[in-house]
Amino acid sequence: MLYILCTTLLAIGVYAVLVKRNMIKKIVGLCIIDYAVNFFYVVAGYKVNAEAPILSEGMDVMRINFVDPLPQALILTSIVIGLGVTMLTVAIAIRLYQKYGTFDTDEIRRLKG
Repeated sequence: MLYILCTTLLAIGVYAVLVKRNMIKKIVGLCIIDYAVNFFYVVAGYKVNAEAPILSEGMDVMRINFVDPLPQALILTSIVIGLGVTMLTVAIAIRLYQKYGTFDTDEIRRLKG
C-alpha cells in the first residue's frame, strides 16, 4: 500500500512538471517528486520481522521490526540537496518574472527577449 502511495506521489509530480505551464506549479511538482523519492527510501528501509544487523549471529535475538539507518542518512542528505535545488529554481523563476512579467513558460518562450 505504501509503495502505491509513493508511485502516486511520483506520478503527480511528473504530471505537474511535464504538463503545467506555470513555473511555480512546475517547482511544486519538483518538490513532490523529491518527497516521493524520499518517502520511497524510508519505506524501503523498513524491515518487518528481521534481525538488526548490529547484533551478532551468536546472540539469542528475537526478530523485531526496525528501520535501516542507511536510508535515513541518505534522506538527510537528499533533503539538503532538494532544498538547494528548490531555492535555485525559485531564484531563477523570480528573475524570469522580473524580466518577462509572467510565470507562463509558453509566453516566456514566445518573447525570447
